[in-house]
Amino acid sequence: MKRTNIIYWVVTALLALQTLAAGIMYFTNPEVALGFGHLGFPDYLRQELGIAKVVAALAIILPMVPLRLKEWAYAGLAITFLSAFIAHATVDGASTGIAPLASLVLLAISYIYLHKRHAASSMATA
Repeated sequence: MKRTNIIYWVVTALLALQTLAAGIMYFTNPEVALGFGHLGFPDYLRQELGIAKVVAALAIILPMVPLRLKEWAYAGLAITFLSAFIAHATVDGASTGIAPLASLVLLAISYIYLHKRHAASSMATA
């Protein structure tokens, strides 16, 4: 259980920090706004995704958030990362979509270990 907890918290903390930083940069970094324009997206999408990423980062890192809500945050982030890969790969080539795929790998590891922790804690209380 200790190994599972360590892997979960390290990966989830990295994912939450990366997602939170991206969400904040969507509002504060003018280069991000230019990047959204370059990909052909309207500016309001950048703002919506900024809010969604901040909320998702908090949902996955805060322990008091119910499991079902965490799962919705994971699903939303998976869609976001896959969409980012597709957008970058379509406009600028597949090599520019590596960062969203790396985030997707972190997301998958975090999600797997979230459920390993939940299963272990359920068995411990049974």
